[in-house]
Amino acid sequence: MIRAENIFKRFGQQEVLKGITTTFEAGKTNLVIGKSGSGKTVLLKVLVGLFKPEKGRVLFGDTDMVTADKDTMRRLRMEVGMLFQGNALFDSMTIEENVRFPLDMFTHQTLKEKTDRVNYCLERVSLEGVNKKFPSEISGGMQKRVGIARAIVLNPKYLFCDEPNSGLDPKTSITIDDLISGITKDNNITTVINTHDMNSVMEIGENIILLEKGELAWQGHKNEVLHDHNKIMHDFIFASPFLQKLIDQVQHKI
Repeated sequence: MIRAENIFKRFGQQEVLKGITTTFEAGKTNLVIGKSGSGKTVLLKVLVGLFKPEKGRVLFGDTDMVTADKDTMRRLRMEVGMLFQGNALFDSMTIEENVRFPLDMFTHQTLKEKTDRVNYCLERVSLEGVNKKFPSEISGGMQKRVGIARAIVLNPKYLFCDEPNSGLDPKTSITIDDLISGITKDNNITTVINTHDMNSVMEIGENIILLEKGELAWQGHKNEVLHDHNKIMHDFIFASPFLQKLIDQVQHKI
């Protein structure tokens, strides 16, 4: 579990996060949604320790990320997996080397131990046999799955995903959502996902956090989204004409 308490973050005179208090639950997909500029990415970077807030605490269990010393931060970062929006794979490394990279950085395992773990993670994301290929030789969806394999190779307690479906077709997006959701449940991971994808919200949104102008505007489960009377959530959901049409069709059938 991760607990954000009264988080304030500013850049110059601009206050980007304004007293965010929320809990990201273990074993669940915690989705952070909101319009562009709402503070989603800044919150994610505060949670992983890339930005230090002016005020507030970020608790990983009982450990405050904000005040942690270097040794504690290193230990915490070994427990964190990160799936970047642009995959962030190393073009000059093979798929196996990319996935193995965190093991090379943070462990003293033998090459066989690391290779076994890499193979397990590649199998977990249905990418057996691509070890010796380079990122340029596989599709964007496969690259995203390689990113997931690398993110879980250290068997993390916490998984952060920044726009995991960005640039993917709908079918591949569903595959990525299912993978992240399955890994979260199977390993009781605290997963935090920044997303604009409403399909992700409605399919895997077990704990949804809506930000609006740096403030927590709404929090709840996907089953509450369509029936809640919160105006900010309503306006965000119904901003999509396609989703509006789909919901109208469902309600008409009911």
